[in-house]
Amino acid sequence: MNRLSTESSPYLRQHAGDPIDWYPWCDEAFAEARARDVPVLVSVGYSSCHWCHVMAAETFADRAVGDSLRVGFVAIKVDREELPEVDAVLMEALVALTGRGGWPMTMILDPERRPFWGGTYYDRAAFVGLLDAVSRVWLERRSEVQANADTILEALRSSVVEPLDTVPGPELINVALSQLAQGFDGVNGGFGKAPKFANPMGLDLVMRAHMITPSQGTTDVITTSLDAMASGGIHDLIGGGFSRYSTDERWLVPHFEKMLYDQAMMIGLYRRGWSLFGHQTWRAVVEDTISHLLTTFRHPNGALCSSIDADSLDPRGQVAEGAYYTWTPDEFRSVLGSEADRMIEWYGITDEGHLDSRSVPNRLHARGDLLRPAGVEEARQQLLAARGRRPAPSIDDKVILEWNALSISALADAGMVMARPEWIEAAVEIADFLIGEMRDAQDRWLRVWHVDGEPRARHRAAATDLAALVDAFTRLGEATGRAHWTELAVRTADDLLDHHWDAGEGGLITTASDAPEPLIERKDVRDDTTPSANSLAAGALLRLSAIVSEPRYANHADRILQLIGAAVSRTPTAVSHGLAVLETRHRGITEVVIPGDERDLVATAMRVWRPDVVLAWGERTTADIWDGRENGLAYVCQNRTCSTPVDNSRDLLAQLTGRPVNLDASLPDA
Repeated sequence: MNRLSTESSPYLRQHAGDPIDWYPWCDEAFAEARARDVPVLVSVGYSSCHWCHVMAAETFADRAVGDSLRVGFVAIKVDREELPEVDAVLMEALVALTGRGGWPMTMILDPERRPFWGGTYYDRAAFVGLLDAVSRVWLERRSEVQANADTILEALRSSVVEPLDTVPGPELINVALSQLAQGFDGVNGGFGKAPKFANPMGLDLVMRAHMITPSQGTTDVITTSLDAMASGGIHDLIGGGFSRYSTDERWLVPHFEKMLYDQAMMIGLYRRGWSLFGHQTWRAVVEDTISHLLTTFRHPNGALCSSIDADSLDPRGQVAEGAYYTWTPDEFRSVLGSEADRMIEWYGITDEGHLDSRSVPNRLHARGDLLRPAGVEEARQQLLAARGRRPAPSIDDKVILEWNALSISALADAGMVMARPEWIEAAVEIADFLIGEMRDAQDRWLRVWHVDGEPRARHRAAATDLAALVDAFTRLGEATGRAHWTELAVRTADDLLDHHWDAGEGGLITTASDAPEPLIERKDVRDDTTPSANSLAAGALLRLSAIVSEPRYANHADRILQLIGAAVSRTPTAVSHGLAVLETRHRGITEVVIPGDERDLVATAMRVWRPDVVLAWGERTTADIWDGRENGLAYVCQNRTCSTPVDNSRDLLAQLTGRPVNLDASLPDA
């Protein structure tokens, strides 16, 4: 066993038995490289990564590889989910070197932590060749290594975005929408070609455009995409939840790993889609995904695990991707008996199959028709039970602060809008776990927790962790009416700004000011599979500012939007969440204040989705928003101008929607 045996990360512990003298990412490893004058090989991956497992079996299990690394290198293993700032810098370096990236990521650094060579997956022969080539270059052409490292560092530094002088105008949103329209797949939904990611933030931006100016074009983008993804194999029609991406343009065959953050993002996407269009299919997607989240992803201690692997044992006892999720017609017949043929047709199961002669359950042949009649639901339950008897894919049970916070926000939001108090209760339970387990003795937040860790919680939280927490606590305050959560949002926002704010240029720096000095001081601006730290913080601070009547938070949000605005010219669609926040900023926050516990009024305010609305109810705070507010009334205000206080749901709904309403027909069914 190597040094990784004492690590808490399940991914690192998977490599504890490798015949390689692995170090975790630490100062000791680089000191050893300096003392021996050798380069550092850094391998970055994560527990549910299919190709990481393949490289582990083909390459890292080989003793000759271990011997080569031991002689000519210091070897480091990194769990990208534990150390996202290390992963991000090395990924930027890899893209600068090769024009592409991915995991497993294989990087070569000098002892001063400067990357000079990189790649992704290598089989054994290619990896041995890489080690030999790098060793020769290191010994014989050191000046070229140094020049290459200098060039990469300069490329990383040149990627820094300078902020605009003012908050950009809403016209920037149209730039991104135009680019999204060009990439829209009108046949299969979504954007671009295979491999295909859901891009919920891009679709959210299209929803914002539809709210302002409804059109057939925006309707087609939203409905085609949401129906296609929900009907494809990327959506687990037997157990719920979404896989990370589709390997084809049709959303049929996914890369089967399931990530916690994807569940949170897709819950929000389909909830907003349901609020806009009222499609009951999309409500069912939300319900199934949350059910999956709160069962399969739920840690026994109350929080949410980070991911579920793509691989498991197939019927022959061999490790195969997707084996847990795929079926043959005969397997359906063995479970369902006389009902099998009807269900084989319903779920698109074929003799030829879609992957290794096995079929991925899907409804692409009846796209959008997902509401299960009683007989189909009974069959699904039988299939789910039978699937549960198969060897299950492994679960990475570490708890990640950011991803749990994103899930809290999704659960609180869906619970409010869809009138499901049990989802709000689940969000509170997760938040209570984070508060009790993921802070250090100085009351600073930590990013990762694992039950077998010593200590269990470790690694100082990054800006994205704190930004996600500010949003989560703010939404819990809105969902529960408890001032406790709003107070926690304020404390976390202050922590974020105190330790991550760049007072000179504005924006949030990824690592805390008192953390070890990073290779490159980064500001996370580009949205990826989750919102960037800066876009997430801008939205959270803007909303919190209105709820607690603190203009300082809104001012910081404005400065972040200046930074995001500067990034639009480079990659408009890579800042979709930031542009959604910009739209809210120009629309203006609408404050709804309902003192006390006026359930009908509160329920009405909760069920209306407007991204610019914040809700204060229940327990009063000292914020100006509560001044002069009387129990029994609802107050709707924007820009310090308030509508006439109302005491009934009909009038409140009219103020929130801007038109007279028929109360019974004005909202999607809850």
